Amino acid sequence: MKLCASEESSLRALESLMTEFFHSCTTNERKREIEELLNNFAQQMGAWRHCLYFLSNTRNEYVMMYSLTVFENLVNKMWLGVASQDKMEIRSCLPKLLLAQHKAMPFFIRNKLCKVIVDIGRQDWPMFYHDFFTNTLQLIQSPTMASLGLVLLKTTSEELACPREDLSVARKDELRKLLLEQVPTVLGLLTGILETIWDKHSVTAATPPPSPTSGETELLGSLLQGTQYSKLLSQPIPALDDDSQQLCSLALECLAHLFSWIPLSTSITPSLLASIFHFARFGCDLRVKPKTPSSIYSSSSSNGEHAPPANGGGRPGHQTGGGGSGQVDRSRLGVLAMTCINELVSKNCVPLDFEEYLLRMFQQTFFLLQRLTRENNAHTVKSRLQELDESYVEKFTDFLRLFVSVHLRRIESNAQFPVVEFLALLFKYTFNQPNHEGYFACLDIWSIFLDYLTTKIKSRLADRDSVLNRYKDALVLLLREVLNRIQFRYNQAQLEELDDETLDDDQQTEWQRYLRQSLEVVVKVMELLPSHAFATLFPVLQEDLDVYLGLQQFIVTSGTSRRLNITAENDCRRLHCALRDLSSLLQAVGRLAGYFIGDVFAARFNDALAVVERLVEVTCYGSQISLYDLETAVPSVLKPDLIDVHAQSLAALQAYSHWLAQFYSEVQRQNQSRFISLVTSTMDATAPLITAKVPEKLLLSACHLMVSMATTVRPVFLVTLPAVQNIFNLITESQTRRLPQEAHMLVCRALSNMLLLPWSNLPESEQQWQTRSSSHASLLAALTRHYRLLRGTANQPPHRLGLEDTKAVLHQTLPVLRDIVDSISGESTKSRQICYQSLQESVQVSLGLFPVFIQQPDVTDEMLSFFLTLFQGLRVQMGVPFTGQIIHTFLSMFTREQLAASILQEGSAGCRVVEKFLKILQVVVQEPGQAFKPFLPSIIALCMEQVYPIVAERSSPDVKAEMFELLYQVLHHNWRYFFKTSVLASVQRGSAEEAMENEAQFSAAMQAFGQSFLQPDIHIFKQNLSYLESLNSKHKLYHRKLFRTSMLFHFINVLLQVLLHKSHDLLQEEIALAVYNMASVDFDAFYSAFMPEFLNSCQGVDTNQRAVLGRNFKLERDLPSFTQSVHRLVNDLRYYRLCNSSLPTGTVKL
Repeated sequence: MKLCASEESSLRALESLMTEFFHSCTTNERKREIEELLNNFAQQMGAWRHCLYFLSNTRNEYVMMYSLTVFENLVNKMWLGVASQDKMEIRSCLPKLLLAQHKAMPFFIRNKLCKVIVDIGRQDWPMFYHDFFTNTLQLIQSPTMASLGLVLLKTTSEELACPREDLSVARKDELRKLLLEQVPTVLGLLTGILETIWDKHSVTAATPPPSPTSGETELLGSLLQGTQYSKLLSQPIPALDDDSQQLCSLALECLAHLFSWIPLSTSITPSLLASIFHFARFGCDLRVKPKTPSSIYSSSSSNGEHAPPANGGGRPGHQTGGGGSGQVDRSRLGVLAMTCINELVSKNCVPLDFEEYLLRMFQQTFFLLQRLTRENNAHTVKSRLQELDESYVEKFTDFLRLFVSVHLRRIESNAQFPVVEFLALLFKYTFNQPNHEGYFACLDIWSIFLDYLTTKIKSRLADRDSVLNRYKDALVLLLREVLNRIQFRYNQAQLEELDDETLDDDQQTEWQRYLRQSLEVVVKVMELLPSHAFATLFPVLQEDLDVYLGLQQFIVTSGTSRRLNITAENDCRRLHCALRDLSSLLQAVGRLAGYFIGDVFAARFNDALAVVERLVEVTCYGSQISLYDLETAVPSVLKPDLIDVHAQSLAALQAYSHWLAQFYSEVQRQNQSRFISLVTSTMDATAPLITAKVPEKLLLSACHLMVSMATTVRPVFLVTLPAVQNIFNLITESQTRRLPQEAHMLVCRALSNMLLLPWSNLPESEQQWQTRSSSHASLLAALTRHYRLLRGTANQPPHRLGLEDTKAVLHQTLPVLRDIVDSISGESTKSRQICYQSLQESVQVSLGLFPVFIQQPDVTDEMLSFFLTLFQGLRVQMGVPFTGQIIHTFLSMFTREQLAASILQEGSAGCRVVEKFLKILQVVVQEPGQAFKPFLPSIIALCMEQVYPIVAERSSPDVKAEMFELLYQVLHHNWRYFFKTSVLASVQRGSAEEAMENEAQFSAAMQAFGQSFLQPDIHIFKQNLSYLESLNSKHKLYHRKLFRTSMLFHFINVLLQVLLHKSHDLLQEEIALAVYNMASVDFDAFYSAFMPEFLNSCQGVDTNQRAVLGRNFKLERDLPSFTQSVHRLVNDLRYYRLCNSSLPTGTVKL
């Protein structure tokens, strides 16, 4: 394929190469050869002439695509170096080719050619290509060429309004301004197309409009002030021919893209809006369920990268295949029209003169909503929605969400907009959704509305009642319907479709998500109408509870087995439904617990007491007759149901622990009999379940309830209850069968908290610390019995034989001790003191064992987790000498070799060990006072000389994150270790320079931070940038002499280079802010010294371009202007480099 060969033979050679390239038998090696050959050909300056010949003379789609790619490359990367005569020729030839051949081209080739022409316009319009836009407008006005004009228009909107970075900022601004000037004309033309087609076809529509019922007419009257809308929108929908449908689709696609970037203004006229709404009706009135097209832009996407269609293209937009295609296209018009409406509604910034248009839009959309939710003899609302195109229903739901979240506050007070009637329509629309996803999306809209209402009421407490009364009926209906939807007795068919086994990304099943989202809405209504919501929910709960509490009479005992004597299939099904509903309603009642406490405690006391007494009764009943143990007729269904109800009743009761705590404080000095009876019964219900024989779900619910009683309610008499004493005995006796680990930890936490946590509302003298302390010591002695025996193995390396046993004891004991410490770490000094006394021996055993197990990362991991929790919660109680001994042991054990071996196994237990060790050191360096200051040099040395060299050049993200946090904490909490300046000296700044110590360590730390900005890990980058900013705001880091004179410009340079490389684009704003804060230390030096030096060091730009970049960086000192200048500098510098790299060698630039 040499340039001297004839064009005809070149074309044939290219065709055969392309066919060979895409042939299934061609090897990868041969493909690479062909690719290289084609790339070399494309790089030649005259290659475009051949490509023009190829385009005019081939029918091979691969060749056409290749030729257009050569043009695209030429225009976007080499245009500056193309001779002006050649440019003129290309600008003239390509549009001619498009006009001559567009009907014969496959649509993806046509779109690619349009994009190349638009790319030329992007570079040359209006200066060198003055008729670029007028040509497009002329095409749109020509009846035979309108669709081609619309494809060009949409491509222009995509490529010029939001151009990529291969243009300078000045050119981007110029293009936007030029386009905005054309917007009124363009919108006028598009309105004309839509109106003409509608009017032309309306006459022939013979179907009379369906007559609305009288109720609907009234609502229409209130929604659409004035009859012209209702008449207009009640007209029957015309039948469009294929060409008209295609043209309308393209016009609506153009509008959708234009609306995504043009501001709301009066250019968007009422007649344009009316036209869009006409077409939005195409989605409402379908009778045949269409297949959703794979992409609504498939026939006119400007992105030419699509593979050719199997049928070789054909005329763009012409449907091939079955007879349903007309219906598909009709619904597609509706989808596109709703896309346009949603683009407008998503804009939050509404000019005053556009508000009336907005109101008109909403009125028209709600006319559509009414059509969607209209019932007639042939269709229920649900079956109507089921027949519609799914994409249309989705778009409509998007519209409703945008309306409620963005505009409801604007429109609500407008007398012309009937909000209550709108809510009635939204209600019908929500509860007739054809699928679960649609229903979830509608529930989200209600949640947004309820949040809006709650906020509004909180800000206008004076007229709270009038606001609530306006919406009360809607809220009452919503609550009842959502509650019905979660109950099998009303909604069995739909609920049984929900999957309750597979977990999604949020670790919940489809059924759990359904229930959670429904209960969110119930809770939000409860917040607005508490007494009404309770009066609705409680009776429903009572009904299902009666069924559950009545099961006792059906229990038949024979020998040792107990059986539930309900066997008829119908009865079993009814029982299954009642139990599932009871489980859901118990969750609902639990969610309401927060609305009975605080200021409203007294006012709602009786309701709450009724709930708690009922829950206590149910939990006692469940535990006494141990329903989880029964044999049932359908064990795979009824047994899980019975276990779930029992577990949910315990969980619901746990939710009321804060109410019980408030009840306790109210009756502290009065008659406590009611309270004592509730707590005693609760513990009687809980204790029998704490055994390894009980199903784990139920066991864990019981454990959590017990933890809440011990931690939140804290009754003085809790420890003395027989039920609790039994649990103490169970846990401390060594021969009993051990509970599963999680349950064991929870029970130990509860028992420890009963003895450690101070009792509420009692003076120190009545806390009985003496007895509680000795009880706690014996509890922990029992729990650590086996662990403390390991002390003997501390002096000898573990033998294989006993190693696994030793490990097992460690893994069983340390998590429990860690949990006990964790749960009291925020409590009073006395609690922590007692805790440490009980733990002291175990802590010393742990320290003795640590060196023995240093080569066993899984054990070391467990031990360091324990020590980390000790440091976080009990470091004061441990005292300085012992804490120092621990740190000394760790520092001596973690040699460089040990650290390297651990860190190099990324994601392993070894890595986690190093992370925990660094976390412990973070706690140490944050400690105020002088106690731990002697360790600072060795901690910094460990960081900079041992850990940092290992992780510097590796990704090791987790260890790195902890190491940099440790460095930050060292600097932040020990600033005076480096800067001794007194307060007085810093006030008299400038009089004497600050004294600095440990300069080498400070510089090394700063260098490590700087180095991290050159690496790809975006999380470390973000974390470290925020650390530097924090040190600056708290300690004026950037103003310190050492930083200012020897580091500041290096940091700014690195951050600007990162912006230039676009490697951390997600952090653009944070980087620009940091550059501003650094530059603002001394703006004069930044502008006079740094900027010229930075520009001079920039590769790939010439002197003239450097001067332009310097001039465009305005000498501003406020943040917004400075940030704008930084982004402009980065954009234009990249643009110049791109231009210069695409120039042929030896090009003279003027």
